[in-house]
Amino acid sequence: MDLLNTLVDKGLRRELPTREEALAVLATSDDELLDVVTAAGKVRRHWFGRRVKLNYLVNLKSGLCPEDCSYCSQRLGSSTGILKYTWLKPEQASEAAAAGLAGGAKRVCLVASGRGPTDRDVDRVAGTIKAIKEQNEGVEVCACLGLLSDGQAERLREAGADAYNHNLNTSESTYGDITTTHTYADRVDTVNKAHAAGLSACSGLIAGMGESDEDLVDVVYSLRELDPDSVPVNFLIPVEGTPLAKEWNLTPQRCLRILAMVRFVCPDVEVRIAGGREVHLRTMQPLALHLANSIFLGDYLTTEGQAGKADLEMIADAGFEVEGAGEVTLPEHRVTAGGGCGSHETGGCGSHEGGGCGSEAAESAGCGSHAGGGVCGTAASAPAVSEPRTDLVAVRRRGAGTDLAPNA
Repeated sequence: MDLLNTLVDKGLRRELPTREEALAVLATSDDELLDVVTAAGKVRRHWFGRRVKLNYLVNLKSGLCPEDCSYCSQRLGSSTGILKYTWLKPEQASEAAAAGLAGGAKRVCLVASGRGPTDRDVDRVAGTIKAIKEQNEGVEVCACLGLLSDGQAERLREAGADAYNHNLNTSESTYGDITTTHTYADRVDTVNKAHAAGLSACSGLIAGMGESDEDLVDVVYSLRELDPDSVPVNFLIPVEGTPLAKEWNLTPQRCLRILAMVRFVCPDVEVRIAGGREVHLRTMQPLALHLANSIFLGDYLTTEGQAGKADLEMIADAGFEVEGAGEVTLPEHRVTAGGGCGSHETGGCGSHEGGGCGSEAAESAGCGSHAGGGVCGTAASAPAVSEPRTDLVAVRRRGAGTDLAPNA
């Protein structure tokens, strides 16, 4: 049995692939790309049908962050010219959220820059959650506020939050290369706090920061161990004024292979295409819907996304349908498993209902081991570096924090 058949069978059983198999997916050639998409698409459709969940970001507080994350336009000392404003009032945030919900989103992701919230900040966000839920029956709300202190996740849960997002972003071994003001362990601790409080945990990665295939596999396997309900896959948006502005390491084909690898490793979780899909997938975005079952609608935190109307047309034209507000996103076995992280002995990436925010940020190949049957045949050459598409990177000037209508 060849590699892809093996991975499909494992995905349908929620069985963890070997690291060699995951690396082999990233090492496939462009000639084999459609075979990879077809195989991972079988796993996606088995667990999620042809539904696409829409999520909508509201940036509650933009810029002014004391952290030094190299990928982020809101970082300490940023010269990117992004919108900078302090906390939106609950009614302002609710108005922004309403635009996304009217466009078809079922989840609102409330994001704020900063190391982590103070207790006063948690009170602010609690008021915003209440305002949104009072005006929009059945809406899911995810908070993404940075590192959590003891008791804060419980307070967010009591306020009505359904989920909490905090991304690992990259492998533990390379984390210190992109951020020095907090640690990888700090991020893991926050995801665990969300789990413990009964929030749906959401945690993902950023691809395209110069990482190796091994780094990508490391972070995705770490995510599986953490057991989030959703895994946002961000593709670095190289924003001028950030340390990673010159990192253009992705091609559309590379992005599709990464999404396929994530789907094989985390077969029954909500895999979300987050920041950077327009910049790096470009006209191949519809193919990515065969791998991921969730996207963000409209703009991101500080950069503009594809027009919301175009998002909806893309989903319909690709033969998919927008997931309704009354539909449960995750497979039944994950929803009914209750709290806790689920059993990894039987596979699967978690056992909670939910989604999350994801970051807006947003290699060398080699066949890996084909002990289970290979798809490459011969070692793949290193992927071509993508030509910079700075024309596709636009700072957000509409929506939250402005007087202009949002893109939804």
